[in-house]
Amino acid sequence: MDKFVIQGGTKLQGTINISGAKNGSLALMPATLLAPGTYHLRNTPNLRDVWTMSRLMGSLGAFCELNDNELFLDTRNINNFEAPYEHVKKMRASFYVLGPLVARYGMAKVSLPGGCAWGPRPVDLHLKGLEKLGAEIDLSSGYVLAKADKLIGSKIHFDISSVGATGNVLMAAVLAKGNTLITNAALEPEITALARMLVKMGAKIDGIGTSQLEIEGVDSLKPVDEETIPDRIEAATFLIAAAMTQGKIQLNKTNPYHLSSVIAKLEESGAEIDVNSDVITLEMNEKPKATDIVTAVYPGIPTDIQAQWTAYMLMADGSSKITDNIYRDRFKHVPELIRLGANIDIIDNSAIVSGVNMLKGAQVMSSDLRGSVSLVLGALVADGTSEIYRIYHLDRGYEELEKKLNNLGANIKRVKTDII
Repeated sequence: MDKFVIQGGTKLQGTINISGAKNGSLALMPATLLAPGTYHLRNTPNLRDVWTMSRLMGSLGAFCELNDNELFLDTRNINNFEAPYEHVKKMRASFYVLGPLVARYGMAKVSLPGGCAWGPRPVDLHLKGLEKLGAEIDLSSGYVLAKADKLIGSKIHFDISSVGATGNVLMAAVLAKGNTLITNAALEPEITALARMLVKMGAKIDGIGTSQLEIEGVDSLKPVDEETIPDRIEAATFLIAAAMTQGKIQLNKTNPYHLSSVIAKLEESGAEIDVNSDVITLEMNEKPKATDIVTAVYPGIPTDIQAQWTAYMLMADGSSKITDNIYRDRFKHVPELIRLGANIDIIDNSAIVSGVNMLKGAQVMSSDLRGSVSLVLGALVADGTSEIYRIYHLDRGYEELEKKLNNLGANIKRVKTDII
């Protein structure tokens, strides 16, 4: 196991490139199961989650190789239709293989998913959607068993806008017989990117980028090459980190449009931001103003930056309220931030954050991906040295995090540790 040793008290300044989107790659990879052949997915981030998905795809018979952020996949030899617990337990996105396997091969056996250690995130929307398409679904011994001689188009309404369910059902519907209408579909950029790749493969989809997707099923698809969109959560994290340390940074290879809600809140907090094509520049010359946020489905504030904003508001004058309406119990980072000297109260699904004069370095423990990076942000501004354990959570979703931060002036070392 590794840990981070962070010496706090430096401003972040400089320029970095934003990596491809983790969640984008994890949607595109299973889509390759829909059409046997070879694919090149450019701008694929070198992340623990990408390797987990690669191993899962390999267990199905696919060949996956990642070199210099280009992922090569060969899905011509798929010979197994079971996604075992050993892979799926590590990452919820593994569940994405369910729809493509049923649509292309008529059967799938997929373990119920694992992933971050917080909150119930049920897969019932995925299963109800596939049942609407005619799949027979059984649950047995922790596995989902799905069968269908041929999926049939249908009208599917999601009571809750779900990225995972939208992606899974969309991938299944493109090979279903007839027409499918998905309403209250997720609007997230990763879903839009998936839909566009499917269209390149030969799918017929109208309404891309809206909450209503109309799919006309086709008999077959073809392999394509595609480029993964920039990671909007990584970009938001670095913008918050720079504002938190009163620094100045330039982010290249971004899509500012995907970050509109976050940029607006950063400007409200006092940051000066300039946007030019795929470049975002942020400068912060004062303590941030206390700024409330409420997470919402896209294009609202992402739940995946709630923990980072909680850490950021510790530097503000006054009190702020951070409300998570997506995952109401996503606050496992709070007790660890308190170990750094934070003043935070949890009331229902809100964190009430009171600004502090200074955080103090301490030993803290990561519990999930985004909560972990909030501890890194806290350590960057803390007086003294902090040690952050279980950073394998960070490796799931941030490519070369310590290298990028050190290039901006941080002092972070990755050190081996016996603490699990």
